[in-house]
Amino acid sequence: MEKVKLEILGLSPSQSQTGSFALVLSEEAGNRRLPIIIGMFEAQAIAIEMERITPNRPMTHDLFKSFARAFDFTVEEILISDLREGIFFAKVVCTDGIRQKSIDARPSDAIAIGLRFQVPIYTTNQILADAGISSQEATTADEPEELIQSSSRPQKTYKDSLKDFSLDELDKMLSQALIDEEYEKAAKIRDEISKRN
Repeated sequence: MEKVKLEILGLSPSQSQTGSFALVLSEEAGNRRLPIIIGMFEAQAIAIEMERITPNRPMTHDLFKSFARAFDFTVEEILISDLREGIFFAKVVCTDGIRQKSIDARPSDAIAIGLRFQVPIYTTNQILADAGISSQEATTADEPEELIQSSSRPQKTYKDSLKDFSLDELDKMLSQALIDEEYEKAAKIRDEISKRN
């Protein structure tokens, strides 16, 4: 399995799900992005560590770090290992210097822990192929919104069901969402395109 190193590109509030956030990971040596929708508490745990804020009392992920250190374990890496039915799976790869163990985790928790141990985040080429969005797609489209509106079909908005759009229209909408850096919207469009392929 060939691993691909990721870095955190951004964290923004979800436009469609109140209390959720879009965590956008970017391929370190490429142009693909991996948007993952996460909960508010996990987003807070990631943001606190990214901003180097020290809470008054340890958060759950800080407790995990203290617990691991107390028992001479450390985290080596985070691996976003699988994508099944639209749900991402991750592993926290730990070692005590002799044995290595992979612990199943939600990607949001795994990344929050990985940030505290300052370890790399990886995924696989297959996951990026299935769920990643190429940032180059955004630069190849010529005014996609105008193209959608000037088609012979009636004008549509994003609130309409994505099932009503053709693949060509969805490709153009995906490109525009990437240009506008609306990663959650892009992820939903990407999922609709994947269902049809």
